[in-house]
Amino acid sequence: MSEQLSQYDEIRPYSPEELPAVLSELLEDPMFTTIVQNFFQGVPVEALKAKMLSCRNNLEFQKAFIYPLIKQLLAKNCAGLTFESALEPTKCYTYVSNHRDIVLDSALLSIVLIENGFEDTPEIAIGDNLLIYPWIKKLVRVNKSFIVQRSLSMREMLESSRRMSSYMHYAINEKQQSIWIAQREGRAKDSNDRTQESVLKMMAMGGEGTPTERLKSLNIAPLSISYEYDPCDYLKAQEFQQKRDNPDFKKSREDDLKNMQTGIFGYKGQVHYQAAPCINEWLDEMSTLPKGEFFAAVAQRMDADIFRNYRLYPGNYVAVDLLEGSTRFASHYTEEQKQQFEKYVQSRIALVELSNPDTAYLRERILEMYANPVLNQLSVQQ
Repeated sequence: MSEQLSQYDEIRPYSPEELPAVLSELLEDPMFTTIVQNFFQGVPVEALKAKMLSCRNNLEFQKAFIYPLIKQLLAKNCAGLTFESALEPTKCYTYVSNHRDIVLDSALLSIVLIENGFEDTPEIAIGDNLLIYPWIKKLVRVNKSFIVQRSLSMREMLESSRRMSSYMHYAINEKQQSIWIAQREGRAKDSNDRTQESVLKMMAMGGEGTPTERLKSLNIAPLSISYEYDPCDYLKAQEFQQKRDNPDFKKSREDDLKNMQTGIFGYKGQVHYQAAPCINEWLDEMSTLPKGEFFAAVAQRMDADIFRNYRLYPGNYVAVDLLEGSTRFASHYTEEQKQQFEKYVQSRIALVELSNPDTAYLRERILEMYANPVLNQLSVQQ
């Protein structure tokens, strides 16, 4: 193991040389083996173990286990997965996207890249708050994830951010490995997607030169993710009410686990991924701005790229009209589609598990989630 790589040992994905030992440890974990058997029913345990231990690198593991697993889920819970890109399949990029689903946003990106001629899957930034069990932490690092450390002191957070930024630059420029990271910490519960300046500032901690040169070396590509239906919409609405009623409310580990499970197994309808051109094409235009304005301007321009590339569905337009009490977007849906979406929203509210559900409030929050992509796209078309 090189000395350069060892400084990232706490956060980086496992290297191919480490896989045999880690996979052996995973196969001794009863919870992990039970889950694998549930997904690959009818395949003898010894055959699964042999197949897993035969994987020579992380990509082989993904293609042998993660890829068929995700395809199996999509067959049950997705009406179609599409992808458009202005990028070169032979180059490495840092995909910065809006964030809809804890697990699947990055997993589906890997699927569409491989199926559209890209040479490799990206490494994935994942928060350590989601690594609820030891086997999950091992599995995500086998699955090409690097760890975003949270719940640290201010001093520790600064050092952790520096190391992560340094690792991202190392992955892109030395390992020739693409990366995926969400545009903000956590999901935008109301789908009002905004790139956090702090994410861009973290990226510019590593590398060399000016902030412009440091960001350029990461080949950042804004990525738009559009789900027709968000399986976690009712959980997000529920959390809005919990925080409204109790400002100190914090999600538990069980809440995180339920969000992950619901996102993975819930129905999504049509799903579309669209990558905008690399921001290097316009980043120099921002280079003369004062540092305080630079990151805000870059974030705003990236957001515009993401908004423009949303794939909008009838329910998105219905949601705007229901919120506004208007027929502004009636040409984008039929009366039947409107009725179907209204029934859908009611069915989601019925899933909320609160002793005092505020139905009107929950309905408004769910409608906002589906309306905001339309309103944001409109804002960059005017």
